[in-house]
Amino acid sequence: MRIFFFFFMGAGKSVIGHRLAKSLNLSFYDLDEEIESHYKMSVSAIFQKYDEACFRKLETSVLESFSNKDNFVLSCGGGTPCFSENMAFMNSIGTTIYIKLSADELLERISNSYHKRPLTEGKSDEELASYVNATLKAREPFYAKSKITVDATGTDKDALTEKIVTNLQQFNGQQTAIL
Repeated sequence: MRIFFFFFMGAGKSVIGHRLAKSLNLSFYDLDEEIESHYKMSVSAIFQKYDEACFRKLETSVLESFSNKDNFVLSCGGGTPCFSENMAFMNSIGTTIYIKLSADELLERISNSYHKRPLTEGKSDEELASYVNATLKAREPFYAKSKITVDATGTDKDALTEKIVTNLQQFNGQQTAIL
C-alpha cells in the first residue's frame, strides 16, 4: 500500500501522517524531511540559496524514488501535486488523499504557527491572506485530481485520522470520494 497525502501548508501534515501510518501499520515519511536528508540542506536553505523552481525539481526527484518502496504513508507539501506531473505520478502508483480546509481556517493556522514557511515568511496579515486565497485557488484543480478528498474543517487530529482510516478501508480505488 502506498498512500500519498497532502494538505495546504499549515494543516498539520506531519502529525496526521504519523498517526495515519501508525493506525495502518505502515512506515511514515515526510517528503520535506526526505529532501533535507537527501540534499543535506533544510528546505528553507534550498529556497534561500536557490529558488522555488530548484526546490520543485529536487522534490520531484525524491518523490519519484518512492516508486521503489511499498507499505508507506508519505506526507507531501501542499505544492507537491501541482508541479512536474507529480499528481499523475502519485495516482499511478498509489492512493492520493487531499485533506481539505477552508482558506480562513488555513490562514488562522498559518498565522498561529510557530513554524516559519519559506513562501509566507515576512508577509503582512493582508499579504498572507491574499497569498493563501490565491494559492489555494490555483492549487485546487490539482488537488481535485486526488483519489480521495477528506473535508477536515472543524475536525481535531484524532477524529481526522479516524475519518481517513475508515474511508480508506471503504475506498475501492476507482473513484474520488469527498468524505
